[in-house]
Amino acid sequence: MTDTAPAPATPTPATSTTGPLDAAHWAERLAVLAARHGVPGAGLGILADGEIAEAATGLANAGARIEATTDTLWQIGSISKVWTATVAMTLVDEGLLDLDAPVASALPGLRLGTPELTERVTLRHLLSHTSGIDGDFFLDTGRGDDCLERYAERLADAAANHPVGATMSYCNAGFTLTGRVLEHVTGVQWDRLMRERLYEPLGLTHTATIPEDVLRHRAAAGHVGDPPAVAPHWTLMRSAGPAGLICSTPRDVLAFARLHLGDGLAPDGTRLLSAGAAREMRERQVAMPDTRTLGDAWGLGWILMEWSGRRLYGHDGNTIGQSAFLRILPDAGIAVCLLTNGGDASSLYQDLYGEIFAELADVEVSGLPEPSSEPVPDDLSRYVGVYERASTRMEVFERDGGLVLRSMVTGELAEMLPEEERLREEPLRALEPGVFVVRRPGTDHWWPVTFYTLADGSPYVHHGVRATPKVG
Repeated sequence: MTDTAPAPATPTPATSTTGPLDAAHWAERLAVLAARHGVPGAGLGILADGEIAEAATGLANAGARIEATTDTLWQIGSISKVWTATVAMTLVDEGLLDLDAPVASALPGLRLGTPELTERVTLRHLLSHTSGIDGDFFLDTGRGDDCLERYAERLADAAANHPVGATMSYCNAGFTLTGRVLEHVTGVQWDRLMRERLYEPLGLTHTATIPEDVLRHRAAAGHVGDPPAVAPHWTLMRSAGPAGLICSTPRDVLAFARLHLGDGLAPDGTRLLSAGAAREMRERQVAMPDTRTLGDAWGLGWILMEWSGRRLYGHDGNTIGQSAFLRILPDAGIAVCLLTNGGDASSLYQDLYGEIFAELADVEVSGLPEPSSEPVPDDLSRYVGVYERASTRMEVFERDGGLVLRSMVTGELAEMLPEEERLREEPLRALEPGVFVVRRPGTDHWWPVTFYTLADGSPYVHHGVRATPKVG
């Protein structure tokens, strides 16, 4: 019988350059907290005062008993979006792309789900998740180098989730489309373009997207369930590449973070991105309808947030059984990257980053909200109904004087998930009028569910950083 339990909390040897970081201490804390939260394996990197400390703990693959090390490659998931956005901004610098011109002008023949989308969506909309394209339009278009081209051709089948620019809704499809635009204007396929424009100039030796390149290294597998077992699929379809298929190590991710801390300068002094473009990526493009899950606003690629009165930027990533976290505190020159492969990774992130940022910068990490301890006067009936977008159907109904949220994963994404993750039913606990929280199985945290309306009065719910329209 295959052993799928997490490894004992024994850290692999930590490494660091000389500097103020106590690498051994953070390796020990990583091991203890990963074990506490049932995380099979994890890698950690901390950049402070120009120096890096890194550590790893547990198992990269619990089924095969493969140890996690500091050079293990993990799926960084949607952190990949900021890498794609960075390359897009280099092309804006070069005059090959215009942030505010319709994307269709850079990709002739593009047809999106509605005439409004086709005529009005710009690169700025795509990079800030405000395009209105239904973002979880997952489609396997094969493993060939034409997968993004074929995906873009099928975007005519993706419905509009909201009017262009009307709200923020996390949009994987928009970043796959961005990847196709980059291919078209450069003539270079996206995987190769990322290597030429980012990996090689930054000296990244453990970063890749194609499975056969990843497998040249020790690679982590995702884990699902309790106890964690190796996930039935290792990765998403190749067409999701620009949105979330980069695999890397904490050290390489921190090299990317250093590029942005340096406003676009590579380690050797080469300018890869103009300082103006780097700063614009960190400027508020849209306010978040839900300010409690990740941040209060979105830039061009980056999530923007505030902890203890200080501004940070970063991104998270989630694939099949793997979760990634990157936070950058620019006024202190600190960046922290955590890469994991299962268990309650969000609680590990919350506890570990809480300790790291408190000790290194006297900053308190913002926590997720908890339900109100007092009754919240509200008309619950106005939230009852069906809310639906690509890959997700949500039903809100009344039971025993309260509300219940039933969420179903649909489409091609559902076929890649274990059956127990395709359907969830969770009581909605009130936080304030129009805002509720739910607790996910296997986690210690509550996640916001925000009901709101667009300027035209259309009812929506914002959950998981996605806007979902009411359809019934």
